[in-house]
Amino acid sequence: MSVDFATLVTDLGRRARAASLVLANAPTAAKNDALLRLADAILGSAETILAANRQDLSQAAANGLAPAQVDRLTLDLPRLRKLAASVREVAALPDPVGKILEEYTRPNGLRFQKVRVPIGVIGIIYEARPNVTIDCAILCLKAGNAAILRGGKEIFHTNQVLADLVRAAIAGAGLPIDAVQFIPTTDRAALLELMKLNAYVHCIIPRGGEGLIRFVAENSTIPVIKHYTGVCFVYVDQAADAGMAERILLDAKVSRPGVCNAAEQLLIHAAVAERMLPPLARALTAQGVQLRCDDASAAILARAKVAHQAAVPKDFTTEFLELTLAVRVIDSLESAIGVINRDGSGHSDAIVTGDAAAARRFQAGVDSAAVFWNASTRFHDGFEFGYGAEIGISTDRLHARGPMGLPELCIHKFLIVGDGQVRA
Repeated sequence: MSVDFATLVTDLGRRARAASLVLANAPTAAKNDALLRLADAILGSAETILAANRQDLSQAAANGLAPAQVDRLTLDLPRLRKLAASVREVAALPDPVGKILEEYTRPNGLRFQKVRVPIGVIGIIYEARPNVTIDCAILCLKAGNAAILRGGKEIFHTNQVLADLVRAAIAGAGLPIDAVQFIPTTDRAALLELMKLNAYVHCIIPRGGEGLIRFVAENSTIPVIKHYTGVCFVYVDQAADAGMAERILLDAKVSRPGVCNAAEQLLIHAAVAERMLPPLARALTAQGVQLRCDDASAAILARAKVAHQAAVPKDFTTEFLELTLAVRVIDSLESAIGVINRDGSGHSDAIVTGDAAAARRFQAGVDSAAVFWNASTRFHDGFEFGYGAEIGISTDRLHARGPMGLPELCIHKFLIVGDGQVRA
């Protein structure tokens, strides 16, 4: 039976817009009530969620997905507990809606307020991680936005269960159930309809691989907030502590290699490369990391008898999303900054050094959404930033950059009060 996707998606959009106008003025207490109900439901429905997740994982295995990709899809009780905790943290955060950003009076007596308000209706198009369903729904809800969720086919059953829990929690709190809607198909035709729904949807946020994000950016007639890739660097400076460098590098590369804030590139200063690179490389290869090396680092590792491969040029600009790391020897701090700004993606980059002046220069010079000093790139995350969750990490330069939390899901409007002023 053929499906009229235009009618299906337009109806979702119409209902979302109506819900957004109610939600924009909903009391904070009601929004928080919905979030707390959801946190309880996630834990109370753990077995239902995990059963749906097992169904998705079985299909993923049949489709031959890589281990890092399967990890992105996987839920277990610890991850569900963390998910519920993030919902509670968002409930505890201040409500951004209605905050006065600026207030002033003009010489003619007009009184101006610049006030934070919701964006309206946000379409979220995403792949893989099921936590995105919850993260996006709760942040949109708390910021007064309606959300239309379109998840990927590889995690469809899990997303459907989670979306149903969200909608039940919203209804239980007396808020419009259409504030969060889940597109009940993975057919690309529905996606194309969503991206053209300018009459009802105000913003599109894609989360997933570069292919998905470029597809959305090139086909949407609605404004898109995006990041294309996470080509993240760790630079080990000549003043780095060897033990700290190893801890940070292992966490950045190995803890979850399939996520956008994982390290993909290692730069090491020539002054310490002969001494520090071999033990770093041994620690990485012991965890299964394959090293793709430039000539200088390959020569050092060959002398140290550490397994490695010669890199090809594209390795130095690649988001591997697996246990592969490109390695280069750099002759100066300024060279490291230049390489990162040229070959990186403006996402997350780190310097390991005991030299405060070098760290400040690095943080000022690297043009990325988050620049770390003596910390793992894996901390570039809304939960770790204290936002409770994130709707995505933006590498754009307009409206939002970095983890998109509650303030970034709002815009502003001006409220002007007069006592009869006219311009003529």
